[in-house]
Amino acid sequence: MTALTPLREIPKQNIFKQGDVFVLFGELFGRGYVNGLIDEARDAGMTIVGITVGRRDDDNRLRPLTEEELAAAEDNLGGRIINVPMMAGFDLDAPEGEPTPTDMLGGMTIKNWQDEKLDWSQVERCREVGVKRFKDSMAQVVAELEDMIPDGANAYFAHTMAGGIPKVKVFLAIANRIYKGRGARFMSSRALLDSDLGRFIMMNFDEVSANTFQYLIEGTTQIRQRLQKSGGEVCYSAYGYHGTEILINGEYRWQSYNNYTQGYAKKRLEGIAEEAWAKGIKATVFNCPEIRTNSSDIFVGVELSLFPLLTSLKIEGGGDWAESQWEACRKLLSDEISLEGLLQNIEDYNADEVITEFRNYEAWPMDNTEALAEVMVGTSGDITAKHKDKRALITDHLSGLVLEGTGPLMFHEMSNPSAPVLWLNHDIIAKQLNMMHN
Repeated sequence: MTALTPLREIPKQNIFKQGDVFVLFGELFGRGYVNGLIDEARDAGMTIVGITVGRRDDDNRLRPLTEEELAAAEDNLGGRIINVPMMAGFDLDAPEGEPTPTDMLGGMTIKNWQDEKLDWSQVERCREVGVKRFKDSMAQVVAELEDMIPDGANAYFAHTMAGGIPKVKVFLAIANRIYKGRGARFMSSRALLDSDLGRFIMMNFDEVSANTFQYLIEGTTQIRQRLQKSGGEVCYSAYGYHGTEILINGEYRWQSYNNYTQGYAKKRLEGIAEEAWAKGIKATVFNCPEIRTNSSDIFVGVELSLFPLLTSLKIEGGGDWAESQWEACRKLLSDEISLEGLLQNIEDYNADEVITEFRNYEAWPMDNTEALAEVMVGTSGDITAKHKDKRALITDHLSGLVLEGTGPLMFHEMSNPSAPVLWLNHDIIAKQLNMMHN
């Protein structure tokens, strides 16, 4: 179990400058956590280099980007993209002429999925094909990077790969019951984890979210050694999730979204950083706060921990700017709803004995229960209903603030990282935002 190690002080150092190279290891789609890092790298004058996961043709074969796709992706990134497909995971891989894991899962239905069994020898053959494909592509990417990163330069590798859910229809129905279901529609997350479907998903999560970090560190060994010998520094960051300290009854206390299946892969990611750190490699996983994104919206209730950030902004010295954030959030609520009353609802939620029982760092991630779903999913629905427009939520606004705060913290910390795993809790996020806006 990784020790809970929060970042408490705002890092100010910066070794990165013009001529240094920032490598985004994961394709940029829309706006997310990594945009803050890219903005910092650009402000420092670094050269921005990205990769692509590639695209699938009609036969599900992986291909590079077309000229138009590449131009659009480079415009979105604001840098050059190495056009070698780096799709992680092995759900669509198989030896030639043999079924992929997605093919093997295709016959599962909501009625039979718990009883259906997979041929694990076949799954392992598919995994070997997928890993070899990824590592072979990695070698091509590294060969191009060798010519793009000059001797003596500093290089920052930002790992952003995550996910791994296979595209099978049955999973959406299962997920809706596990992460959103109440009453008769509730389903235990343990039922998924104990099934062959769940076992495969966990393997694929490991490959995408965790093992790719190891492949990156190992694959860039020659670059790292060359730069270090010529006076440069090399560092690696990755995005984790392992709960967040938020204000609960006036104190910063760890809590989490417990029913987080990907949490096992995120813990594996932490272990990879710790192993690299023990070898003298600057590799750090930053466990970031819960936010609302297109991918996180399936986890109903994950957004509830965002609300106490408003109070953190005030007590960490936000002044007039913090007041303006409160006012912006007030305007999103229905006229008869007070922001103070809503925040009291969140305090009551965090004090609920069911929620308190799940505030267990050593046991995370824990299986869901009907009682947890009733309180968490129910509270989420009640809070959402207090807004004027369900498409304009306070948690959207607060998510944007969290994204804004994490980029500078990660970028400057990686100039001289203090630990292989660090938590960016609401206190340091609020301090960073207040420093930026005051």
